[in-house]
Amino acid sequence: MNDNRRGQALVEMAIVLPVLLIILLGIFDFGRAIYAFNTISNSAREAARLAIVDQNVAAVTARAKEAALALPPDELTVTVPAPSCNKIGCDVSVTVEYDWSAITPIIGNLVGQIGLSSTTSMPMERIYVSP
Repeated sequence: MNDNRRGQALVEMAIVLPVLLIILLGIFDFGRAIYAFNTISNSAREAARLAIVDQNVAAVTARAKEAALALPPDELTVTVPAPSCNKIGCDVSVTVEYDWSAITPIIGNLVGQIGLSSTTSMPMERIYVSP
C-alpha cells in the first residue's frame, strides 16, 4: 500500500512540475520586460535632457543608446523629430523603441516579439547645435 502512494505522488509531481516551471519562467520573462521598458524610458529621458540644451541629433541618439544599459544598442531605434519651432520653450521630444522577446522558448512562441516604446518631451532651454 505504501508503494502505491509513492507512485501516486510521483505522477502528481510529474503533472504539476512543468506547469510550475512555466509559471516561474513566465514571471522571470515578465520581469525582463519590465526592466527593458524602464531602461528605454530612462534612455529617452536622458536623451531629452541633452536635447533641450543641444539639438545635435547624432549626440542625442548616442546619449540614448549609452543610457540603455544591458540592452543591445543596435536593436534600439531612437527618433528625434525636429522641434515645431526653433525658440526657447518649444517642446523637444525623443522616442526610444525596442523589440523585446522572451528567453523562454514556450513563452516566446506564445507572445512573440513585443514592441516597447517610450517618448519624453521637455521644453527647450537653449538653442545650440554642437559640431
